[in-house]
Amino acid sequence: MTEPTRPPDDDPTTPYKSPGGYPPPPPYTPPTSHPGGYPPPPTSGAGGYPPPGYSAPGYGAPGYGGPGGYAVSPEDRTWILVAHFGGAAGAFLGGAFVGWIGPLVAFLARGNVSPVVRAEAAKALNFQLLWMVIAVIGYATIFCFFIGLAVVAVAWLVASIFGLIAGIKSLNGEPYNYPGNVNWVK
Repeated sequence: MTEPTRPPDDDPTTPYKSPGGYPPPPPYTPPTSHPGGYPPPPTSGAGGYPPPGYSAPGYGAPGYGGPGGYAVSPEDRTWILVAHFGGAAGAFLGGAFVGWIGPLVAFLARGNVSPVVRAEAAKALNFQLLWMVIAVIGYATIFCFFIGLAVVAVAWLVASIFGLIAGIKSLNGEPYNYPGNVNWVK
């Protein structure tokens, strides 16, 4: 591309204007300050990340709304409680056979919207499913062995008690990891 020539009647000390009235663009130089050529992310301020130590108002436990966590809305908190307390109530009232219904409802209702609800409901659902399977094995062995009755009682107690503990922890804004849990639902 050739550079436009200056008309003879122009003063050589003034910058040359192209026929459209705009100066020619400066040459392109790619950014090289960071890998990939992207600028560093903002550390705070409008449109940036929250400042260190930020927590969501009213629900600022380190697991949910604290540093590195998600801010939890009151609606999310309600669904987390439905997952944990619903699992405990279902296990208590249904003999460890229906404890999975509350966590499944929370998982399906809010799991696609909130990653916190999805994670907590999946943990509760996996735990209740595990102890439902153990209770089914216990009921199947009642007729063969007397120990099956003890297995059913332990499954009922464990599913109810740990679901209640998880619900109380979530009332305090703390995530809870069930002991010996499996990851069937993610």
